[in-house]
Formats: sequence, C-alpha cells, structure tokens
Amino acid sequence: MPNAEKVERVAELKGRIEASDALLLTEYRGLTVSEIAELRRSLAEGGASFAVVKNTLMRRAASDAGLSELEPLLEGPSAITFVQGDPIAAAKSVVKAQKLYPALLLKGAWMEGRLLSADEAKALADLESREQMLSKVAGLMKADLSKAAALFVSMQSKLLGVLEAYKAKLPAEEEALPAAEAQAAPEAEAAPEAEAEAETPEAEPDAAPDSAPEEQGQE
Repeated sequence: MPNAEKVERVAELKGRIEASDALLLTEYRGLTVSEIAELRRSLAEGGASFAVVKNTLMRRAASDAGLSELEPLLEGPSAITFVQGDPIAAAKSVVKAQKLYPALLLKGAWMEGRLLSADEAKALADLESREQMLSKVAGLMKADLSKAAALFVSMQSKLLGVLEAYKAKLPAEEEALPAAEAQAAPEAEAAPEAEAEAETPEAEPDAAPDSAPEEQGQE
C-alpha cells in the first residue's frame, strides 16, 4: 500500500476511533469470510461496525487518537468493533457470536476512558442494556407519578367531603338560629313587665270614717 494510502487509512481509523463511544477488540482467526460478513451484519443492527484492520495501521491511529493503551491488544489477526451507541448491546452481540463461532476471541475493550480486560469486556454482556435500564427508570418514574396523582386525588376527595359536610350542616344551623331567636323574644318582652309589677307598691286600704262627731251631735 503506497504511503499516501496508508496515511489516509490511518486518518480514517483515527476518525472512527474518536467518533466511537466504545471499542471492542477481537481476534477473528479461523472465521470464514461468510461468518465475518454475518457478524458484521448482526453488529450493524445494534449501531456498531465490525472492521478487520492491520495492526500497524491501527496502532498508529490509536496513538494519534491518544489511545496508545490499545497497543498490547493489537496482536494477531485483529478486528475492531466501533460502537456508536450502547456498548453493552454490542458486547452482547459479540458474546453471542462467540457461541456461534468459537474461533472468535474477545481480547478486550475501551470504554469511558479506560481499558477493559477480556473478562471485563465479556462481563459487559451480563449487564442490562441501556434500553432496559431506561425502561426500568421510566417505569419507576411512572409509578412515582401514579402514586403522587393518587395521593393528590385522595386529598382532593377528602377536602371535598369536608366541604360537603360543612355545607350540609349550614342550613340546619341557620334554621335553628331563627327559631331560638323567636323563642327568646317573648321571654325578653315579658321580663320588663314583670320587673315593673314588682316595683309598683300595693294600694293601702281607705281609713274608716270617724264616727265620733256624729255621736257627739246626737247627745
């Protein structure tokens, strides 16, 4: 490959590295062309691309991208899975492909600024995918919102019940008040009359007429 083509290929690989959310490094020794094509297709469905690369070019591209840590993994026939999206889903696809094609070897991964060993990269496949985690989070949020809505409806119902009970109580109190006032009015009017009668003295009986003069005149 002419030098110009190598430089162009290195620049292309560097761009793909920088645009990826994660990298899965595999060794494809023993895989047939049709098996590699099938693996590439299955990974593409999850938003990842599978590419067979030359180690010398990939080392240079990784170094230019600031990922020189990848160099120890670039031994033997290497293929890189460039992940744009969920690295867990891509890891699941690679591990699933390993079961179908035992010759495929997962050597490690690069994710979130750190290098993962082969075992750590394989462990990614045991985790829940981003969609599953988001679905659970959405379910929890929905459940919390439902609880909050139910609590609000319950409080609103209790408040309406209190208002209705208070409203039903008002007419009875309003009717009882005029009746009590009407009953108290005659008693209030009778009280001054009784006080007036109690203050007026009883009339003294008229004095008996003096009969003495008449008796004196007869004498």
